[in-house]
This record gives sequence, C-alpha cells and structure tokens, in this order.
Amino acid sequence: MTMTQTTNRKSLDLGCNNIPRNPFCYEELYGVDLASQVIEGVIYKQANLALEPIPFADNYFDCVSAFDFIEHVPRQLLSVDTAKTRLPFIILMNEIWRVLKPDGIFYAVTPAYPSAAAFQDPTHVNIITKETHEYFCGIEPMAAMYGFTGRFKKIRIESVVFKTAVTAEQTRQKFLYNLEKRIINPKRLSHLVWELRAIK
Repeated sequence: MTMTQTTNRKSLDLGCNNIPRNPFCYEELYGVDLASQVIEGVIYKQANLALEPIPFADNYFDCVSAFDFIEHVPRQLLSVDTAKTRLPFIILMNEIWRVLKPDGIFYAVTPAYPSAAAFQDPTHVNIITKETHEYFCGIEPMAAMYGFTGRFKKIRIESVVFKTAVTAEQTRQKFLYNLEKRIINPKRLSHLVWELRAIK
C-alpha cells in the first residue's frame, strides 16, 4: 500500500492590512503589506510592493489575491538614481505570475472605471477598466512590450458589488444579486473581479 502525501494549498493576500482575505478558503494563509505587524494564524511579510518584489519563492502559491490594492500601485515611477522610468504595475504582475504555481489563480477585486469609486480616493493612481486584464492574457500578452514576461488565461471578469466578492464562491452565488443590482442600480457595481489562471 502506498501513502499519498497531501500538501496544504497556499493563498497569499497582497496589501492585506491586518485582515488577510482567503478567497478560496485554502489551508495556509499568507499576507504582505507595508506595516510591520504580527497577524495570528498568518505567515506575514512586510514589503512595499510598488518598489520591492513579493518576498516569497517562485511557484509557491495556489492563489494570490488583491482586494482594493492594485489601484494603489503606480503605473510609472521615475527613478531618482538612474533617471529611468520604472513600471511598478507591470513589475507587480510579473511578480504575481512568478510566485503562482502553474495553473495558480490571481483573484483581484478592484474599483473600476466608470465608477466614482475608482477615482474618489486620492491614492488611487492605477485606474482599472474592463479591458485592462487583456494586457496580461493570451498567447502573446500586449504588456510584453512593457516588460511583462508571464502569461495568464482569463477565467472570469465580472462587475460586482464589493461586499459580494470577498470569496470566489460567494461571488458566484451572488451572480443573480449582482445582475439585479446591474438592472436596478448599476452604480452599486463599483468593482471588478479578476480571476486569472497562471499559464506556465
């Protein structure tokens, strides 16, 4: 009789603050944010992801999530030392792809154009639209011209009410709720869900 070894699935939440989310309810939860802190039951590391790499190994996570985070990552920065332009959002998408296992999922929930929620916070510097994900998907992603070296496959892009998108399962269950809000009050659909699969 052979014994099979089971490994716990790992989920990393970017910009997690002190409440990391776990959209697929995986067994091990990790978090990264700016603050120096300890979060019970979470493997946490401090990093500024607009300037630093994700502080974990290649092909490590089954899921990387980002709730109300990617809109805070600048699209461009000028390096004072080298006077060269840096593209933090492209670099971050490379990093997300790097730390995901093959077929791992990037699950992001972000306020999106044309909702006022995308613009009203003065720290929102990266406005996301329903088409932004396309730069990172397909056989030859368009973002390759900017230095993106990974590749994702779109699973789902959906306009949602933020509170219905905390878990992937909850988002799917709330499809009719979101559809109703789209008809009755489309302004409530302030966020987009990205569910992208890492192709390696």
